[in-house]
Amino acid sequence: MGTLLRHVLEMTEADVSAFFEDIGLGDYRPRFTPFVRAIVAHGPLAIRDLAAEVGVTHSAASQTIAQMAKQDLVSLRPGRDARQRIVSLTEKTLGLMPTLEAEWAATSAAAEQLEAELPYPLREVLVAAVEALERKSLRERIAETDAALRLSEG
Repeated sequence: MGTLLRHVLEMTEADVSAFFEDIGLGDYRPRFTPFVRAIVAHGPLAIRDLAAEVGVTHSAASQTIAQMAKQDLVSLRPGRDARQRIVSLTEKTLGLMPTLEAEWAATSAAAEQLEAELPYPLREVLVAAVEALERKSLRERIAETDAALRLSEG
């Protein structure tokens, strides 16, 4: 299951990255999009708040924001305390917004076309999988299965 999920993610991200290059966005990465969209929707946010909004760990958000800052896509300023950093979009990113918004619309339409070819809506399946794993993690499920198997062997 994990191998298939990674493969689908790698295929889709590689294609979106290649399209970004085709339209002149060069080093812009698909993983930047949820962060840009969150800042567009909510204004400047602390990295912790961005992580929660995007649904990633604080560490993953910090790494992505660091990559975006190196490309001058976001700027960082101190927050209320020394540990907090507030992330804002730069003029460079704001200038890219018409291109990004057009790409996002095209990507959404392409994803809908892909889903139309599938026997089940992929987005709905993934949301249901996240919800099921939030109710009971795969770790818990493995432990339960392992315990049951041990009992049946004993």
